[in-house]
Amino acid sequence: MSESGEAARRVVFTRHGVARGARDSLPLWIGMMPFGLVIGVLADAKGLSFAETVLMSAIVYAGAAQLVALELWSDPVPIGAVVIATLVVNSRMAPMGAALAGWLDRLRGIRLWGTLWTMVDHSFALSIQEQRRGGRDAGYLLGIGAALWVAWVLTTAAGYLASSAVRLPAGHPLYFASVAAFLSILVGLWRGVRVDLLPWLLAGVVALAAHRAGLPVPLPLLAGTFAGATLGAWREMRGRKGSR
Repeated sequence: MSESGEAARRVVFTRHGVARGARDSLPLWIGMMPFGLVIGVLADAKGLSFAETVLMSAIVYAGAAQLVALELWSDPVPIGAVVIATLVVNSRMAPMGAALAGWLDRLRGIRLWGTLWTMVDHSFALSIQEQRRGGRDAGYLLGIGAALWVAWVLTTAAGYLASSAVRLPAGHPLYFASVAAFLSILVGLWRGVRVDLLPWLLAGVVALAAHRAGLPVPLPLLAGTFAGATLGAWREMRGRKGSR
């Protein structure tokens, strides 16, 4: 490859990329806010203080893991069960990091660790789309994650403060907003029926079957994730061998 071609592929990390990522994250705040409010309300119901709730959101910064932990919260707290459950839920971050290795492998120090700490499903999805468009500014990933971190801390705090005044029923449509936000980011990841249909379908079927079988949270999510990822990886490896 020529020097000019190598330079074109070189990964950079700029303030402009961070700012652009933060700006692109703003529409996702709408879907994140109801989820954060629910976490705040649930934290109050479980007996956490306001400071503990805000600190948990600021340090953990993982909605699904926080939800699972709060569902298991009791007195005394089952530390082992909470740790294992949150570890299982967050294990999905490992393949996400591998998928973004083209950017992450070229970062060092605070840029790398700050990016990894603030990476969530939404920032991963938008950054993968950016990579597929030829983007090479890794600051974009940090910008999305950092902006969403601010939104997350603020909304969980607001949910805690409003918990005594707002009591929504379990099936209220507001609770579906966070799910809708996750579904919307899948649109940009879709690569076509031939590539993604079978792995995505298998993941959904396995997760639903595990849920119907009575497996506790988050085992259905984990089972579906690994089933779909395994099929997708096998199909891609077979395709590469066939193209040789």
